[in-house]
Amino acid sequence: MILKGSQRSGGRKLADHLLRADENEHVELYELRGFMSDDLHSAFNETHAVSKGTRASQPFFSLSLSPPPAELVPIETFEAAVEQIERKLGLNDQPRAIVFHEKEGRRHAHVVWSRIDTGQMKAINLPHYKLKLRDVSRNLYLEHGWKMPPGLMDRRNRNPLNFSREEWQQSRRAGLHPKEIKRAFQECWANSDNRKAFAQALLSKGFVLARGDRRGYVALDYRGEVYAVAKYAGVKTRDVRKRLGDPKELPSIERAKGQISSDMTERLRQHLAHAEKTKQQRSATLEFKRQRLVEKQRIERRDMEKAQRQRWEAETKARAQRLSHGLLGIWHRLTGKHDKIQRQNEMETLASYQRDRKEKDTLIFHHIQDRQQLSLRQQSEVHTHELEIELLRQDIQDYRDLGNEKHSRLREEYREASETPERPRTTSQDREQDRGYEPEM
Repeated sequence: MILKGSQRSGGRKLADHLLRADENEHVELYELRGFMSDDLHSAFNETHAVSKGTRASQPFFSLSLSPPPAELVPIETFEAAVEQIERKLGLNDQPRAIVFHEKEGRRHAHVVWSRIDTGQMKAINLPHYKLKLRDVSRNLYLEHGWKMPPGLMDRRNRNPLNFSREEWQQSRRAGLHPKEIKRAFQECWANSDNRKAFAQALLSKGFVLARGDRRGYVALDYRGEVYAVAKYAGVKTRDVRKRLGDPKELPSIERAKGQISSDMTERLRQHLAHAEKTKQQRSATLEFKRQRLVEKQRIERRDMEKAQRQRWEAETKARAQRLSHGLLGIWHRLTGKHDKIQRQNEMETLASYQRDRKEKDTLIFHHIQDRQQLSLRQQSEVHTHELEIELLRQDIQDYRDLGNEKHSRLREEYREASETPERPRTTSQDREQDRGYEPEM
């Protein structure tokens, strides 16, 4: 498990933090050892008061123990880890407090030791405690067969690089294959007999008819990529001019890009507003479900604790009734029967304690699994919505750049997605056609 420790002061704030139920779904003060008080604030006040007789400004050592997210770790494992850490740091028999937190389907523990050695009235020195905690953490992963984080295996892998947004945006864009583009142009050409019909047919498939630099006919897709009509429709240039007439009435490539930029920006803004609204609605719904689940779990735990307490009291009373009093009790002590009953009671007490703790762990594990499922769903939905919103914002900026004649990645991403290496373009005719030109036939 991941271990993070620090020397610190401020016992009151530390106790407030450890007991905050608003930041954690379940909080349990599991153990107070070596203190006169039976509540966390008073216990930490004791340490603070004792530290006034020393020069220590940081009388506490606070440690968090976070097991792997997918593992269900019983209390015994936490206890064994705490004991191992205590020996490693030299905090044996020092007053300590253990608090368990549960949040988003994960359980972790906090341990706070007093660093004040009351025998010598000085603070216990903790040299190289970070390195020691790292060694204990590695041992725990190996001992329990957990998958070790890269940062523990090799410090060079502590901060692995992530893919850039540009890289995965590139991978998400699957551009049209040139054969599909040609098929679309040919269908529009076959189903129209004049310029207006052809322009409308192209528009229905996402292309805008425009005037090329040499007064030829071109079409632009929604990314600003330019296509020569004659080439992609598979007809001669003179046939294009005969059917479509003089291209002077059509917008230039720059004007067409500006119109595409304006139209697409407005549409994407609508999509963005809808995506943000959907994110808020889904977040509110999932938060409501989380609150209901946490409250249900708290009720179940209180009911279990009440039932265990009642059962413990009944069993304790029954065991006490086995021991005779008066003359019969004296006789049982003389004959050894009292000792035999006493040993039986002690064994049953230990078995009852272990049974109750196992029963509690079973319920907690069940709660953790339920919370993990909801947490995974929340994380997945949040990630999906945030990703969609980020992409929409980036696309809006790309279309603004397209309309302002700034460098836009739309065309580069499209070409990288739809590039076909097996069709090299080497002739001057092809290079002109790539720029939206169609040579005279």
